[in-house]
Amino acid sequence: MVWESSLQGPKHSKSFLLVPTNLKFDKDNVLVVFSNGRLHAISCIDGEVLWKKDFEAESFEVQQVIQPPGSDLIYVVGFAASYQFEMYQINANNGELLKHESASFSSGFSGEVSLVSTETVVALDSTGSILLTISFQDGKISSQQTPISNLVEDSLGPAVIIPSSVSGMFAIKTDAVTVFIRVIGEGKLEVVEKTTHEIAVSDALSISEDQQAFALIQHASSEIHLTVKLAHDWDGNLLKESVKMDRQRGLVHKVFINNYIRTDRSYGFRVLIVMEDHSLLLLQQAEIVWSREDGLASIIDVTTSELPVERNGVSVAKVEHNLFEWLKGHMLKLKGTLMLASPEDMAAIQSMRLKSSEKSKMTRDHNGFRKLLIVLTRAGKLFALHTGDGRIVWSHLLRSLHKSEACQSPIGLNLYQWQVPHHHAMDENPSVLLVSRCGPSSDTPGVLSFVDTYTGKELSSLSLDHAVVQVIPLPYTDSTEQRLHLLINADKHAHLYPKTSEALSIFKREFLNIYWYSVEDQNGIIKGHALKCKCTGEVADEFCFDTRDLWSVVFPSESEKIVATVTRKLNEVVHTQAKVVADQDVMYKYISRNLLFVATVAPKGSGEIGSVTPEESWLVAYLIDTVTGRILHRVTHHGSQGPVHAVFSENWVVYHYFNLRAHRYEMSVIEIYDQSRADNKDVWKLVLGKHNLTSPISLFSRPEVITKSQSYFFTHSLKAIAVTSTAKGITSKQLLLGTIGDQVLALDKRFLDPRRTVNPTQAEKEEGIIPLTDSLPIIPQVSFL
Repeated sequence: MVWESSLQGPKHSKSFLLVPTNLKFDKDNVLVVFSNGRLHAISCIDGEVLWKKDFEAESFEVQQVIQPPGSDLIYVVGFAASYQFEMYQINANNGELLKHESASFSSGFSGEVSLVSTETVVALDSTGSILLTISFQDGKISSQQTPISNLVEDSLGPAVIIPSSVSGMFAIKTDAVTVFIRVIGEGKLEVVEKTTHEIAVSDALSISEDQQAFALIQHASSEIHLTVKLAHDWDGNLLKESVKMDRQRGLVHKVFINNYIRTDRSYGFRVLIVMEDHSLLLLQQAEIVWSREDGLASIIDVTTSELPVERNGVSVAKVEHNLFEWLKGHMLKLKGTLMLASPEDMAAIQSMRLKSSEKSKMTRDHNGFRKLLIVLTRAGKLFALHTGDGRIVWSHLLRSLHKSEACQSPIGLNLYQWQVPHHHAMDENPSVLLVSRCGPSSDTPGVLSFVDTYTGKELSSLSLDHAVVQVIPLPYTDSTEQRLHLLINADKHAHLYPKTSEALSIFKREFLNIYWYSVEDQNGIIKGHALKCKCTGEVADEFCFDTRDLWSVVFPSESEKIVATVTRKLNEVVHTQAKVVADQDVMYKYISRNLLFVATVAPKGSGEIGSVTPEESWLVAYLIDTVTGRILHRVTHHGSQGPVHAVFSENWVVYHYFNLRAHRYEMSVIEIYDQSRADNKDVWKLVLGKHNLTSPISLFSRPEVITKSQSYFFTHSLKAIAVTSTAKGITSKQLLLGTIGDQVLALDKRFLDPRRTVNPTQAEKEEGIIPLTDSLPIIPQVSFL
């Protein structure tokens, strides 16, 4: 790195960077940067800020920063109060304001402006039906209004401008057609092409001193048509190709081109495209040279699915391949045995061997380690990854997450287990529930999708007439193993799914035992809820229920801010409630699925590490019962701050934070035990069954609990923390720590035992308690990239 500059400003805004075409860092060139409401001139030699100019008007929104080539003038243009166009002319040498002009447009503006030349921009009015061509030549604003209907016949709905870096060119997209328009002379518009296909345009690429080329991609059924044109000659094509494209990749979102010289001295082009599913593909000579599933870099949720059981008398080939693939595999293996296989055949044989290896089988193993990971990406694509070798088993861009008239901007939210048949009823494949909504706002209608985890096929989808604010998987299933779910909408109504009479009858039996909580991070409030009665009024529905608030915990905004909440997994299995400690004593774990861990910090301490002094920051940890709202435990860590990462398992919680006084990370553990079983501390009573462990417990009676806690220094910053789990809960726990360096570190839970002492007794040593140290050990042998 040669230099680095940090640019501050009076307000948040868009950022623009102007780089000279002949940029050389050893010359006295100047970079122009607009950021945080301030225009800066930066020296290329040492990064020094040569001058700066503030644009502090609250209503002024900068849309473009323009510097004509070879000119000493900079134009800053944008909107003010949504109906006024503002233009500032600035001296590039010293930042002096030379001229400020404004023009009012009664119809206002919508969207962003597109630059078509160094002194001309185009924009749409607030209705999207009039195109505004605005010129500011010689510092004077002039405009021209053109109805969209003059350019696009039978246009329906508002238009959208597709910006282009090709000089003098832009495009307008309506519901029916996309129109490419060239600006000629003083605001005169010329339509050069119309297309009904979905289209994507690349930036302009200089291929010689006076020529620029750009790429155009159009969709047509299962193909895409690639055309490379010269910027000044729309009728001529430098390249025209068709490439077959998998429909599961969706539409082309972005296009980038690169040129090279062929042996015949003509121009050749490589085209890099970004698809709707966020995959990358390189095209050259009408072929896909390589592709990458970069959508996997933006996973937003994940769940697991069991593989089918390998039964006696049923060939694995039935699960893994069709008959043709099975026969083809045997022929390849025969050719390999007879030494007749070509290099391509040997590669195919090797691939088959990897797939048929024990860890890569598409059937369940004895211990249940082989599974499918079903992951949802930000692009709305579902992947099934095999845990044996990480390969992609299938991938699908779901129809329900495609833009449509009913759902303009679908957003995937979460995955849930929907149907998990028992191994003795595997004739029906497992399925998952994908919950999404039709916009960024939490009050937009939701969409449910049901997907087969073995094939990736979308079994069905359901557009809801209500929003989805919270999804609560219930611990009940119907006769077909479909799990019941409660969906809470913005009006705090609870909707039951699946909407079947059987699910409703199961739900009614457990009606009084269903409680849940909600966390309002911004307001610092945690609330407990229960069901009240069937919905009344306009939303009356036998599967809809009104809710009531049971309790609330309010954290004062001037002293505490919620930064982390975590609870136990619903499917976690606890092997035993009793814990035999030294001297044959017995302690009973306080096991409750309704315990919630909450971490709060001082408002000043919610920023970056080191932004406050130890005296100004503190971290408070709570254990809260979500049925009654009772706070069972509270501990304060003075001089500490977030970020906080926590994991809750059985009767203990481990959380990671930063200690400002020690300038180190810390990990703390809290274990909670049930004192109401204190009279059962005789091991023989436990063995002979003479105890009251099976007596009913009510959360509404005040529990007698004690807690044990301990804190340790830790050397790593974490991104995530989890804990291992097994089918019967017998195996000792390991904490899985995702470090800031993208490693996974396994740490034995015994190191985070709050009963550790400096000099453990002989009985404690026999129990396996490790002598106390102030830091947790890092064992490189159990960390993995």
